[in-house]
Amino acid sequence: MKYALFVLIILGALLFLDISCKNDTHDAGKTTGHISFNFTHLVDWLPLEKDNMKYINAAGNPYEINQVMYFISDVTLHKSDGTSKLISEWTDIHYVDIDIPSTLTWDVYDDIATGAYDSVSFIFGITKEKNQSFRFVNPPEVNMMWPDILGGGYHYMMINGSWKDSENVIKSFAFHLGIGQLYKSNVIEVDSIYAFVQNYFNVKLPNSSFTLEENKTRTIEIIMNADSWFKTPHIYDHNYWGGAIMQKQPAMQMVKENGFDVFRVGAIQ
Repeated sequence: MKYALFVLIILGALLFLDISCKNDTHDAGKTTGHISFNFTHLVDWLPLEKDNMKYINAAGNPYEINQVMYFISDVTLHKSDGTSKLISEWTDIHYVDIDIPSTLTWDVYDDIATGAYDSVSFIFGITKEKNQSFRFVNPPEVNMMWPDILGGGYHYMMINGSWKDSENVIKSFAFHLGIGQLYKSNVIEVDSIYAFVQNYFNVKLPNSSFTLEENKTRTIEIIMNADSWFKTPHIYDHNYWGGAIMQKQPAMQMVKENGFDVFRVGAIQ
């Protein structure tokens, strides 16, 4: 019995040493750094000025923006050899709010392998698998909840503001993107919903290549040019769509398709 116990102890020690040596060999060849994202918001490529009826969209609507809030998720760093790194070790979903300065910087927790990266991509919004009700329980994220009866989960984006209609009357708009609904006979009532539409989409940032050095932090500026939501490839008219687009899947589809060129990379430091 004692001999068998002694043998087990020796075998266990040898196994531990073998694993330790393998890990040491692996770690010895691995160097890492970190990345940070800064979020900037523009209109017509100039700094966004809140609560100022100074903008005119492609449809000719004078408008102002009061709030901008949104989620990005599944940020992925791509290499030229086809490999990639998904940001997911600490958080895979980041909330941005122009009224909360702390959300405008995201210091990524993940250790990132050093080397050259070709591009950066992300999901605008939250994927179906992750966009579950009660995922967030505290503000500000919890304030983005999307009604369960309309698909649940959370808004991908809220841009709130006002516009002057064709009679020069100021009206509020809620330019919100989230899960869409399809209605029987186009009757916009919750009892008529027969399917839901996932309106999140992938964004591949142009000119987002960078090189990461050992023990260094690379800061990447992500720019939202907010007026692009209203003009390419579809001209969005507040007078046509009215003050709110929740429960209007054709409008949300337009917004989704307009999102392809909303984001750019600014400074990489």
